[in-house]
Amino acid sequence: MSRLLIVKTGEALPQLIAERGSYDDWIVRGLGLPASEVEVVTVYEGERLPPPDDLSGVVVTGSAAMVSEREAWSVRTGQWLAMVVRTGLPVLGICYGHQLLAEALGGRVGPNPLGREMGTIAVRLRPEAASDPLLARLPEHFRVHATHVESVLALPPGANLLASSDTDPHQAFAVGTSAWGVQFHPEFDAQVIREYIQARSDVLVAEGRDVAAMLASVEVSDAGPILLQRFAELLRR
Repeated sequence: MSRLLIVKTGEALPQLIAERGSYDDWIVRGLGLPASEVEVVTVYEGERLPPPDDLSGVVVTGSAAMVSEREAWSVRTGQWLAMVVRTGLPVLGICYGHQLLAEALGGRVGPNPLGREMGTIAVRLRPEAASDPLLARLPEHFRVHATHVESVLALPPGANLLASSDTDPHQAFAVGTSAWGVQFHPEFDAQVIREYIQARSDVLVAEGRDVAAMLASVEVSDAGPILLQRFAELLRR
């Protein structure tokens, strides 16, 4: 039986793991797949990635690591990702995975010149997204949860830009018809992003951010679940 591979590049906050699991658990729940159809490979701990032959698709998680630091495990994972994209398997890169996918295909990643993007953010689709297999079901303007310091600074050659925000022009892109990167976290819910804001409160205050206002602006959003459910449909095809 073919299976979805989740490429785990990092862990969620310890307090969240204890209560609700980590990135891979939330992604599986969002996709609605049984555990028997999912394999998780923890690449930052040195686990080996399989050949793509028996996979139905790939999701690459977020991480507290930085793509621009080019750690050995990350470079190897990027090379593997570029190979998988060439096979035409459905691929979804989330946050770190979005950035790693972009770099692996010839884009450029580094610190976001507009600074940290965190909280419930407003994202707008570009006209190209109206015909995109993954993003077409989302409204033109939607809110979703994000937390990142680095961004995709230049898209890979031939990539199709699908969505932007005020503080990151490259919120979503596609390469071909079966590989996508999204900078935001479709697997996060309101509780998760609140936990992240609170956990980073000292850093946010040092950056001049109003933590109370950020917490107050957190909203429940159905955009992430819609995207994950659509990706699950694409896997079944």
